[in-house]
Amino acid sequence: MGMGALSLASVMNSAGLLASQAVAGPGAVSPMAPKAPHFSGKAKRVIHLFMNGGPSQVDTFDPKPALNHLAGKPLPKENLRTERKTGAAFASPFKFKKYGQSGIEVSEIFAKTAESIDDICVIRSMHADVPNHEPSLMLMNCGDARSIRPSMGSWVTYGLGTQNQNLPGFISMCPGGYPIQESQNWQSAFLPGIFQGTYIDTQHTQMERLIEHIRNNYTSMAEQRSQLDLLHELNARHARKRQNDAQLEARIQSFELAYRMQMDATDAFDISREPEYIRKMYGEGTQARQILIARRLVERGVRFVQIWHGSGQPWDSHDDLEENHRRLAQQCDQAIGALLKDLKQRGMLEDTLVIWGGEFGRTPTVELPTPGSNAGKINGRDHNHYGFTMWLAGGGARGGHVHGATDEFGYQAVENKVHVYDLQATILALLGFDHEKLTFRSAGRDYRLTDVHGNVVSDLIA
Repeated sequence: MGMGALSLASVMNSAGLLASQAVAGPGAVSPMAPKAPHFSGKAKRVIHLFMNGGPSQVDTFDPKPALNHLAGKPLPKENLRTERKTGAAFASPFKFKKYGQSGIEVSEIFAKTAESIDDICVIRSMHADVPNHEPSLMLMNCGDARSIRPSMGSWVTYGLGTQNQNLPGFISMCPGGYPIQESQNWQSAFLPGIFQGTYIDTQHTQMERLIEHIRNNYTSMAEQRSQLDLLHELNARHARKRQNDAQLEARIQSFELAYRMQMDATDAFDISREPEYIRKMYGEGTQARQILIARRLVERGVRFVQIWHGSGQPWDSHDDLEENHRRLAQQCDQAIGALLKDLKQRGMLEDTLVIWGGEFGRTPTVELPTPGSNAGKINGRDHNHYGFTMWLAGGGARGGHVHGATDEFGYQAVENKVHVYDLQATILALLGFDHEKLTFRSAGRDYRLTDVHGNVVSDLIA
């Protein structure tokens, strides 16, 4: 059948299955066809800006002047237990300034993002369960720190489908490789395989490397269609004898998606087709490129786009925090600010939900040196799950608003606390879903993103 010529190799995910969405064959109804939510949601699509590694709330969106007065001194309270030992108060090296009509204070390192603060809902009272990357990433993405569960993007595409059958409904972009926990962050778990995320390595600029084998130089579209029709019939017979195996079904549908992506993917990922003034607005570099690609993807009907800052855990500043946070913010601040303005000028911000944050925050106290970790440096912060900041913009989120608060040092959420499950319930509500009713039966139980937890935080909704 010459399947190699169909150029499908790049669609393989780490589990050996072909990834993501497509119709089931000629004349069939697509499982990724657009679906109606439980009620009329304000958000129609999601862009998740994931600052993996854990950005510091007290250096970005949660200023704490008390740290300036206590710098180098013990806090007048016991330090909370974190992954590693911490010591005295560590004042932010960055200046904060009020922005917009709302007068919300934002760090100088996110000055471009802050220009749209009146469209941003800042949540200063987030909290999670543990101060470790792996379980916190799984909790934020999949609603469970230990068990294999579907990711949020998979739940959203399961519930809403997607608006462009020629592109994956859920795309996860990370330059240079995988984040911690790799493809588990965008897994579909027990949901059908067509709902898992499609990974794109955005460090590449050439289309043939960005999406390998996307062009077929050997077989015409008509010949490929004929081959796929025959292949579908053979696979359908095979599947019927095996009780419609979900993994086989995902593979069959991935053949279809790869075929149709030849028509739309090249256009969607090619930012050279943008006007020069738009490219300048987003800026230079990998972050600017992938954030602009995200806008082009949602504009073309992709339902859920996740943007990781980079492989591993780049925001994990156990030492050299000033240098690291300034450098990382410089890489993305202009592009994030441009994204918010660009979506708004196109009339898309009102129904596009933008999410910013990491898996947790960082301590307001300095991390003490430990062998083999921060090389004796005392200029960084440890992990902090007790209190951190995330923000929402567009898609029905309450702009120009600050929700909740941490204590006077930024250590622990103390006012209007928002657990990760509450945030997930609220995101689903903005998309039109009752989080308790968006379920999938597996192993005799109805599962949901929020497990058995979570409350919608109405104060975050406009």
